[in-house]
Amino acid sequence: VRCLACQPRGTRLALARTDGAVEVYNLAANYFQEKVIPGHEARSVESLCWAAGDRLFGAGLGGDITEYDLSGLSAARGVDGGGGPIWSMVANGTGTQLAIGCEDGSVKIFQVVPGGIQFERNLDRRKGRVLCLSWHPSDTHIVAGSIDFFRVIDVASGQTVQRIMVNHHVEKAKRECVVWAVALLSSGTVVSADSFGRVQFWDWEQGTLAESHAVSTSAVLSLAVSEKEDSIIVGTSTGATYQLQLLPVRLGGLEKRWVRTKPFQFHSHDVRAVAHSPTALISGGLDAQLVIRPLMEKMQKKSYDAVLRKFTFPHRRLVSCARKARLLLFQFSQYLELWRLGSTEETGKDGEVLPLCRMPEHLVQLKSKGPEHIYCSCVSPCGTWVGYSTASRFQLYRVHCDGDGVSLRKV
Repeated sequence: VRCLACQPRGTRLALARTDGAVEVYNLAANYFQEKVIPGHEARSVESLCWAAGDRLFGAGLGGDITEYDLSGLSAARGVDGGGGPIWSMVANGTGTQLAIGCEDGSVKIFQVVPGGIQFERNLDRRKGRVLCLSWHPSDTHIVAGSIDFFRVIDVASGQTVQRIMVNHHVEKAKRECVVWAVALLSSGTVVSADSFGRVQFWDWEQGTLAESHAVSTSAVLSLAVSEKEDSIIVGTSTGATYQLQLLPVRLGGLEKRWVRTKPFQFHSHDVRAVAHSPTALISGGLDAQLVIRPLMEKMQKKSYDAVLRKFTFPHRRLVSCARKARLLLFQFSQYLELWRLGSTEETGKDGEVLPLCRMPEHLVQLKSKGPEHIYCSCVSPCGTWVGYSTASRFQLYRVHCDGDGVSLRKV
């Protein structure tokens, strides 16, 4: 899972995977996977965001901003960002503008218009790729994170009004510090997450560090803030996620501090993407899992909604079976594999493992031509037909099994 985007005040969650596939889950309908837009060789998705209500945009290292057609389940139209590979993209609070952070150090603003997007203007450009972005809730400022520093840009003038080195207080920092994620809160506080494993809170007007939390011994890769700005979720490269909550120092007192929870170890690899819905913390990792942890304080009663959910299996059928011919067809993003099941001459009770007289056999691998990924596939019950489809083509093959050999003929 490469990135996540929660629809603002909405009921949908968008998720992009490293093969370019985009999935949409319905939060109100028990996190049901509503839609899947299949991947494409030329389309890497580094960033997703919702704009203008229910329009979904993606951007990636190909340098294009793509709008997805959620009814036709395809990439509707792409616009060249004009600054090389795009590392980050965020929509403003009203959903009328998109800001992108590019490889060449530029931050560009695009206007969301009916039927597409239009380039509006460039903001102040500095050296170093822009890895992360965040709008102020009032849409007046944007914070952009790079390597070793982040900067605050005034949107009206397009000028950088503050540049803060995240390592200035570390004596002789030998290695560079990557700012992987930033958030600009309505109070004016900037939250940064970096490769040194820190989550830091800055007063950007003064340029001073207010709080620093050494969350992990490895990098903090992702960060998301709740709508009320009293809770933050961060994901690390060890597979752990942490929640930081803004709590009163004394019971009933006005002074508040950020307090970190214990780690939640739901992933085995890097947590590249996190999202904060009103009732749950959502994380996605390189282990391909989507994990949803409900916030217990938001639950009225102990119901199914209060249960931790890990999506470890696909919601679509990726394996099909030809019962009569004892064949299995496995679907991957760019090829299919046909296997013959093993067999045994023994009999036994349910649950017993029987010795095989014939091992499972890999018969054929069928590669899909072209850049589009396979969307669905099937083998007929008799095992003599195999079909698969991409977003724009359907292919049908006749399978001939003669003794040990297998041949495919395209129909």
